[in-house]
Amino acid sequence: MDAAERKEILSRYIGHTRRFNEVAARRSNGQQEAEVIPFSGPLRELEQEPTAREIEVLQLISDGLVNREIGQRLFLSEETVKSHVRHLLAKLQARSRAHAVAVGFRRGLIG
Repeated sequence: MDAAERKEILSRYIGHTRRFNEVAARRSNGQQEAEVIPFSGPLRELEQEPTAREIEVLQLISDGLVNREIGQRLFLSEETVKSHVRHLLAKLQARSRAHAVAVGFRRGLIG
């Protein structure tokens, strides 16, 4: 599941919660009110941090290596490297490899 899918799920959950609260408020005309537990968790909790291997890949991207070279350096197939890059982009919410490197530097993941 990527970041966009998690955001969609969270958005749907918040929408359902809002509609539930509206219905619960209309039904509370003299009857016992249902207890509503609000969702207070920030979106950050749903995001995952990059794995150690993904950070290795990010460091090699920042060194200017392409997928084939990264695969050779880490003894991975090019497809596995592509998978790591896709996961990195989602986890860092980056639009490109260069953006992922910039985010990695800002977050102190790579030096």
